[in-house]
Amino acid sequence: MLFWILVAALTAALAVILLYPLLRGAKAADNIRAGETAVYRDQLRELDRDLDGGLITPEEADYARAEIGRRLIAVSADEPAETLKPARHHRFTEAFVLLLLPVLGLCLYLTTGRPDLPSQPLEARLENPGNDVAVLITKAERHLAEKPDDGKGWDVLAPIYFRTMRVNDAQVAYRNAIRLLGPSPVRLDGLAETLMAVSDGVVTEEARKVLEQSLTLEPDNPRARFYIALSMEQAGRPDEARQAFEALAKQSPADAPWLPLVNQHIAMNGGAPAGAGSVAPGANPAAPGNPTQQDVAAAETMNAGDRQQMIRGMVESLDAKLSEDPNNFEGWMRLVRSYAVLNDKDRAADALKRGLAAFPPPGEQGRQLLALARELGIATEGATQ
Repeated sequence: MLFWILVAALTAALAVILLYPLLRGAKAADNIRAGETAVYRDQLRELDRDLDGGLITPEEADYARAEIGRRLIAVSADEPAETLKPARHHRFTEAFVLLLLPVLGLCLYLTTGRPDLPSQPLEARLENPGNDVAVLITKAERHLAEKPDDGKGWDVLAPIYFRTMRVNDAQVAYRNAIRLLGPSPVRLDGLAETLMAVSDGVVTEEARKVLEQSLTLEPDNPRARFYIALSMEQAGRPDEARQAFEALAKQSPADAPWLPLVNQHIAMNGGAPAGAGSVAPGANPAAPGNPTQQDVAAAETMNAGDRQQMIRGMVESLDAKLSEDPNNFEGWMRLVRSYAVLNDKDRAADALKRGLAAFPPPGEQGRQLLALARELGIATEGATQ
């Protein structure tokens, strides 16, 4: 019942807002005509004063008085006709606002809305959040506010924070989970990623120490090994970075999803992404952007600068091919990774936006593109618009 009272009150308020300019417009027109009449009468009195003062001749005064009188008569003669026009025009508009508009709104709500659903305040939605991520987060936050020593709660909330781009909150949650439940490779890797996200993708000293701690618990952890190799690359130690990436590539299965990115870093740091005459392990040889046999052979004879230039040219060639034929999911994944590896975040974000236009986020491939962007630290705001 309260809902319908609110609907009626809002409808009445909207009708008043819409009718006010119409009623005010009629009064404004009357005021304008009255003002014009007053001005002309003042001009007649001013004309008499000028004539008495000898400022104008009687002939000039007669001419001016005739002109002012003509205008005054014209305004007075137009008043009846003009006062009828607004009344005829506004009568239908007022009926539409008062009657038809509420009826149309009610019919639209009854056909497209759900008036049969009961109201659900926040407490009720917290009891049954369903798939609403915002409600799930609110429920978890309320629980942790009452029980801040619940390590499992922090452990669940941390990756949700990270996926929803609340990086600082995710960092706090990971630290609390580690403090209460102890370190684990998953928690330590998550904390390191939040530290890198805060520093725009840079593997800071603190993040590197966290990753090294993760490797003591799981020496073959590919995520930690990748980021440690990346820290060497960012520190200007290409030889050490290349060796670390090559060791990771040898350890990885042939179909590992991270292998194309590892091979790109190997190439960037002066190595060949695969053996001569072959493409990168786990990659589709026919996929656009993969190096040909000639490319690999040529890369082995180049210095680091020329090899970097060749890689950038291959990435730009892939970009051009995808612009002509965007229906290539593997190509978009490779292009986003490539620009991220080249530290060109603007082009990576643009590639992500174009890839999502071809593979929208509601689909599985669109969600994979968004997941890749978050993994690489690429901003996703506005990418789906």
